[in-house]
Amino acid sequence: MNPFLMTLILSATLTGGSIYDFKVPGLDGEIDFAKYKGRKIMIVNTASQCGNTPQYKDLETLYKKYQDKLVIVGFPANNFGAQEPGSNAEIKEFCTKEYSVTFPMAEKISVKGDDIHPLYKSLVDQSKELAKKEPGVTSKDMAWKRFLQDPVIWNFTKFLLDEKGNLVAVFHHKVNPMSEEVLQYLK
Repeated sequence: MNPFLMTLILSATLTGGSIYDFKVPGLDGEIDFAKYKGRKIMIVNTASQCGNTPQYKDLETLYKKYQDKLVIVGFPANNFGAQEPGSNAEIKEFCTKEYSVTFPMAEKISVKGDDIHPLYKSLVDQSKELAKKEPGVTSKDMAWKRFLQDPVIWNFTKFLLDEKGNLVAVFHHKVNPMSEEVLQYLK
């Protein structure tokens, strides 16, 4: 059986599991999230032909600067504007050649819709739970809650999990990875 299909089936059967239960095919071999226990994990849906693609540079800078306590995992996806049309080999070549990416990159998946990957389904579900915990008094708070209800609206949405695998923050696709909004979680 295809390893990717097996991963999808296994991941889909996990109930109440954590990020550490997931293993996904990567561009350089399997990515086993259990290996990242004790480190923060940032999961980002990426695309090679997006206006946000230059964020690869800042993601790599962030990864290099904090790699002792943070791992970044990129998930190429073609869900928005067909901005990731390439094969896994083409994506790997692009990321390496254009942005010198060294952080782990998964094989291309779907991050939204009926064919959403189980890991992303889990992250979206956790984001919805996070929205319930956030105060919601001002109109800005209410807009934030709406975002957390449906966070993957474009390429380069960033999910941040703490050292125990709990989702602690979700960053809009326009938030720069090196912004204070992100860095405050790494100090």
